[in-house]
Amino acid sequence: MIPAKRLSLSAILFLAAAMPAYAHVGIGTTSSFTAGFMHPLSGLDHMTVMIAVGLLAALKGGRAIWAWPAAFVGVMLGGAALGMAHVPVLFVEPGILASVVALGLLMALAIDLPILAGVAIIGLFALFHGHAHGTEVPENAGGFEYMAGFAVATALLHATGIAAGLSLGLRFRGLARVAGAACAAIGVGLAFGVV
Repeated sequence: MIPAKRLSLSAILFLAAAMPAYAHVGIGTTSSFTAGFMHPLSGLDHMTVMIAVGLLAALKGGRAIWAWPAAFVGVMLGGAALGMAHVPVLFVEPGILASVVALGLLMALAIDLPILAGVAIIGLFALFHGHAHGTEVPENAGGFEYMAGFAVATALLHATGIAAGLSLGLRFRGLARVAGAACAAIGVGLAFGVV
């Protein structure tokens, strides 16, 4: 019989692998809480990064468990506000793809980031993800419900990564490296259009 922890992690990874990656601007309805909530769940790039932030936080432990996810959600909302205000941010799509690869490599190589360095790196990537979300909000919609939806979904994906990491305990370190390599490979695949 498969232990519940393994089954849960397998289900998360299977769901992540089964989700298609979409371009960001103009996909679907973007003016409701439900649309915002579903957006991070609708693309492999988003799901991979959100779970990776949680796994990295669990791997680091201590203050990173709350600081890194909080930094991601906070800066992502700031990036969304910039996108809604039509403030340009360069390299949004390449930055999103780079986030998948970079966070994967951080896990695969077991790099022990200082808390503030992690906040800075994760915050930079969150800016790109948030800006992509914000540019999708139509002119005639306020977007606050949409922003609340994707913030809640993002926090839940972070929590999923943290829970998976903490539930695996000491065995997590080896699995995290494998998950990180898979994350980086997904990012490269998305960049070259093969995933």
